Amino acid sequence: MRMRAWITALAVMLLSAQAWAVSNIEGVRLWRAPDNTRLVFDLSGPVQHNVFTLAAPDRIVIDVSAAGVKGALDRLPLANTPITGVRAGQQDGNGLRLVIDLSAEVTPRSFTLEPNQEYGHRLVVDLFDKGSVAVASRPPATATPSTPAPPVSPNRPATRLPAPSREQRDIVIAIDAGHGGEDPGAIGPAGVREKDVVLSISKKLQSAINAEKGYRAELVRTGDYFIPLRKRTEIARRQGADLFISIHADAAPRTSAYGASVFALSDGGATSETARWLADSENRSDLIGGVGNVKLDDKDRMLAGVLLDLSMTATLSSSLNVGQKVLSNMGSITPLHKPRVEQAGFMVLKSPDIPSILVETGFISNPSEARKLQTASHQQALVRSIHSGIRQFFQESPPPGTYIASLRDAGRIAPGPREHVVRSGDSLALLAQRYQVSLPELRRANNLRNDVIKIGQTLSIPAPTLAGEP
Repeated sequence: MRMRAWITALAVMLLSAQAWAVSNIEGVRLWRAPDNTRLVFDLSGPVQHNVFTLAAPDRIVIDVSAAGVKGALDRLPLANTPITGVRAGQQDGNGLRLVIDLSAEVTPRSFTLEPNQEYGHRLVVDLFDKGSVAVASRPPATATPSTPAPPVSPNRPATRLPAPSREQRDIVIAIDAGHGGEDPGAIGPAGVREKDVVLSISKKLQSAINAEKGYRAELVRTGDYFIPLRKRTEIARRQGADLFISIHADAAPRTSAYGASVFALSDGGATSETARWLADSENRSDLIGGVGNVKLDDKDRMLAGVLLDLSMTATLSSSLNVGQKVLSNMGSITPLHKPRVEQAGFMVLKSPDIPSILVETGFISNPSEARKLQTASHQQALVRSIHSGIRQFFQESPPPGTYIASLRDAGRIAPGPREHVVRSGDSLALLAQRYQVSLPELRRANNLRNDVIKIGQTLSIPAPTLAGEP
């Protein structure tokens, strides 16, 4: 019996070794981002690899253990990239050597990915242009051992600096098209991909916002390439964003699920993010000391925690405010999945200093909604509704020093109706002070007999009196 068990175990080990040995490169794909080039090698199975650089001439060498090549490597669109060619050769011991010939110096990063709903095993190699912001960050859960940096246009500001006092700056909205490149997002009927739909909607939204004086929209992702989640908010911060809006298309196991949604950060997500920033002194100094409105790097830990918590609370309140306005406007042109802004711990919403929302434009897994989401007319209708919600929010609360703020100060923009969703710690007196209205006015606007309010309750906020009004 022992001999039979030993033979069985040996057979399993041999089969496993053979399965590992037959991993092949079946093809290669390429994406070009503003400051890096991504190569993705499609594999028939898992591999181990090692990457190093050689000079004179510049080239990247990738040694892949126990692998071969079945697909073509010479049909890549290499224009506007530092790559001049990709070649492969077998090594002794059943190994494979890939060589990437270069026309310019680059910094490589590499990792492997497990299969997903569209692709099998993959080896990803990112080549960062010389001088780009190629900051390594924590790899994705399925990746080893590194991850790419965000594509940042050299024409965009490196830090979030206040505008000169003599000028009235634009309000900046960062629009983040979800997924991209190797990450297709949800896949609907007939192969429609979330990454393509949301990029199209994002570009239309950018055009609509930029057509209005006093606003400027910046795309976080301008093409079909991947950006790590936390890097998306870093790009928004470099763009000087006053609002971050991430565009997605939902999916569900049931194809009958339908409707648009808007998300803001959950209370638990805000708490964990505050702790993360406080635990990382370098991040704390860079975020708040360098580009935010509160300087923390000269404060003790307790005071820094209080200030950062206040910043996160104010940002989350603004996120819920703008989110509800966007959701209400979207409800006029498409069914809603939920009538109120939902809250979750999405990574892209965890910016302590930038109001952030995630918009699910519909369920791409629903055949009817998938068809609508692909049409230019429905995309344009979604854009109009999202734009209206953004405009309403900033007409009520324009950032100081902006053109829109100057219109408000001159009485040329009347504030529209406002809503506030009651959160833990809110009181009627504090809300009256925050929105610059009297306590009796706030009671009358909501038919309140006393000052008792409940968490989750939606309050109507009356407009403050403009200069020159009786």
